[in-house]
Amino acid sequence: MINENYYEDNNINILDKAGIRNLFRRYKEKNEKEVRDILIEKHLYIAEILAKKYANRGIEYDDIYQVACIGLIYAIDRFDIDKGYEFSSFATPTIIGEIKKYFRDKGWTIRVPRRIQELSKKINNAKIQLSQQLQRSPTIEDIANYLNCSEEEVLEALEASKVYTPQSLDVTYDSNNDDKEVNLAELIGEEDLYFSKIENNDFLMKTMDKLNEIEREILVERYFNKKTQVSIAKKLDISQMTVSRIEKRILDKLRKEVEKTLIE
Repeated sequence: MINENYYEDNNINILDKAGIRNLFRRYKEKNEKEVRDILIEKHLYIAEILAKKYANRGIEYDDIYQVACIGLIYAIDRFDIDKGYEFSSFATPTIIGEIKKYFRDKGWTIRVPRRIQELSKKINNAKIQLSQQLQRSPTIEDIANYLNCSEEEVLEALEASKVYTPQSLDVTYDSNNDDKEVNLAELIGEEDLYFSKIENNDFLMKTMDKLNEIEREILVERYFNKKTQVSIAKKLDISQMTVSRIEKRILDKLRKEVEKTLIE
């Protein structure tokens, strides 16, 4: 809390722009905490105005206001009175930048079309207005009529707005079984490993078509039948060094095919 006598004791007039400018100059020169507190208190209205501008967008107003106040403090600490700028002009982009950063971190977790985002804001406002007018929670039809849009559009926006606050996978639901709860994670499907096997098998079949007969046989014997280079060399009546060179050539071909697939 700022001491009320501080203004008088230090000959500070905060009723005009000149007095505020003197405060900024004093803070820059002496870095006094009391002066900083006065500057924050006198400019909280800027944080309040900007916070209200971003209200009803899926994040609580109090949280936005706190972020705006942090932005205000940053602006006060960085402001240089000697550059001739008005503080409000300097502080506004700083505060908005902090608010937008907070929205990026805490807001939409999945990219949603701007049309849906804008409709979601209108729906939030419509709920407040209609609740007061109707003295009950508005229905989808009420909201659609109020906003002059279809019920399908309202439902789409309401569903999309859920990405603001994703549910934890640890949330539990009551099941029909006795005294047994089910985690959300247990209800969500997982990737079937069989699909990966199909893709890998398809890749190998296409690649093997590009190998000659000896290369295909060495590939199968070496990596599917788990044979050694020596045993393969005896079977094909060639040297172990030859098998090694061919195997290296096969691996190079496979590597190039993988790289080509990734590029595509």
